[in-house]
Amino acid sequence: MGLVITPLPAPRRFNPLGQSIETAQNLGGRELVWRFDGGDISSDGGALLLQKVEQRTAIVRRFAACFEDYRNPQQVEHPLLDLVKQRVFGLALGYEDLNDHDVLRQDPMLAVALNKDDVKGQQRRRAQDRGMALAGKSTLNRLELTAPDYEGSACQPGSDRPETKKIVVDPESVDALLVDLFLEAHRTAPERIVLDLDATDDRLYGKQEGRFYHGYYKDYCYLPLYVFCGEFLLCARLRRSNIDASADSVEELEPLVARIRQRWPAVEIWLRGDAGFCREKLMVWCEKEGIQYIFGLAQNPRLKQQIEPEMAQAAAQYRQTQAPARVFTEFLYSTKDTWAHERRVVAKAEHLDKGANPRFVVTSLSAGQAPAQELYEKLYCARGECPENRIKEQQLDLFADRTSTGKMWSNQLRLYFSSMAYVVLQTVRRLGLRGTEMEKAQCGTIRQKLLKIGAHIRVSVRKVWVSLSEAYPTPSYSLGCWPTWSRTGFLLNPKLVLKGRSQASAKLGRGSVPGSVTQRARCARIRSHGVTGRQPSPRRILISASAWFGKRN
Repeated sequence: MGLVITPLPAPRRFNPLGQSIETAQNLGGRELVWRFDGGDISSDGGALLLQKVEQRTAIVRRFAACFEDYRNPQQVEHPLLDLVKQRVFGLALGYEDLNDHDVLRQDPMLAVALNKDDVKGQQRRRAQDRGMALAGKSTLNRLELTAPDYEGSACQPGSDRPETKKIVVDPESVDALLVDLFLEAHRTAPERIVLDLDATDDRLYGKQEGRFYHGYYKDYCYLPLYVFCGEFLLCARLRRSNIDASADSVEELEPLVARIRQRWPAVEIWLRGDAGFCREKLMVWCEKEGIQYIFGLAQNPRLKQQIEPEMAQAAAQYRQTQAPARVFTEFLYSTKDTWAHERRVVAKAEHLDKGANPRFVVTSLSAGQAPAQELYEKLYCARGECPENRIKEQQLDLFADRTSTGKMWSNQLRLYFSSMAYVVLQTVRRLGLRGTEMEKAQCGTIRQKLLKIGAHIRVSVRKVWVSLSEAYPTPSYSLGCWPTWSRTGFLLNPKLVLKGRSQASAKLGRGSVPGSVTQRARCARIRSHGVTGRQPSPRRILISASAWFGKRN
């Protein structure tokens, strides 16, 4: 008998057109009408919270004082403070690119947050600028691209062409401001502070100044250095990547520590970092300055040989329990050439499912100050929260990696703008959200839940009315935050009327930010245009989008 092959039944495939679908509801018999006649609607109603923070703390005002403006005051429409505020608030609201400001300059909500007298831009000098109260991308671009050695000359060096970039930043003043803001946030001097050092990659956009390939990150990048104390940012320095991770760390720490000790002479300072900062120069400096340190130590054959009994003990425990096992020990250790003397090393002999996992930490702390297990698990491993999560906030939420200009000094200025946006949102979290479910929220969450609120803006002769969305999904966070600021002595502009009830809806004006730079910029422009869902009439549902968005398109 021949071979009989029985065909398998074809798998059933879903055919949406072949399904019997009930007739869709037609909005209760009403006609849907969509048009651009909603007036001035924005999805950035929470910018008022940034305004309140600035009025109370003057963070951005003090940052603007670190710049010197050589422009002719008679020809200036956008003062220096407004330009700096617009850039910092824009980053806090999620607009990373200068091109976004060509749309945002028409948004009266941001103009209100900047305390503009003419929030609609109807009194601009040039007719083509009327209706745009804020600066565009070209003006902000000149703010970022002024050469650091500019001294006020009317023409460009070696040319008769007029100089248009005339606003210079003083990096030393910005560095000092970051430390001062940290010191002023404490009413009394703490007994001890822990400074965290960390370096990360900042991938480049092209053949920019300072471009080098980094073998560990496997890309062309910068290698910025960050210094944090808890959630407070103390230093953000852009560096080339053809250097050691600890390069210039002593030079950055010297003025920082001196400024802290000038205000708090009795404070005890601890320094913490990964194995990239375990260098003789930094440890000798710490010992000379009376600073305790905790640094990761890269493993080598000598160190592994030192803890062989502990590793065997951990492996035996793992075989018995089939669970990860840890054994801690400590000993004095010195390298053959680079270290001047022996130092205390704490070792973690660990065995996991994947095998042995030894780790080492070198420290100046004695066993009485910090036992081995406590030092590793509670002191050194705390780096996971700070600075690593704080750096993620800056790069992912506040676009510290948007260093796409051709010069390193202008990219350093962009890093400063991102740093100040972080300081502003960190102040919101520290003062406005204390004791709430969001007291540990990251900057992206704060933006999504507190700043991205649909708002309808109306301007009368005596008042500016800001009506916030009734469809806002989490009003308890935002409305609970406003009284917190008012109780601490911060009040709204008396000419600004804030209403909690509105027809403005943010449902079509909010959303997560996609990954790519192009998508993020496009989504940011879309999110800035709110939509109003009016009360349904017997025959129609009217949806009115922002009028100024309709004019632009």
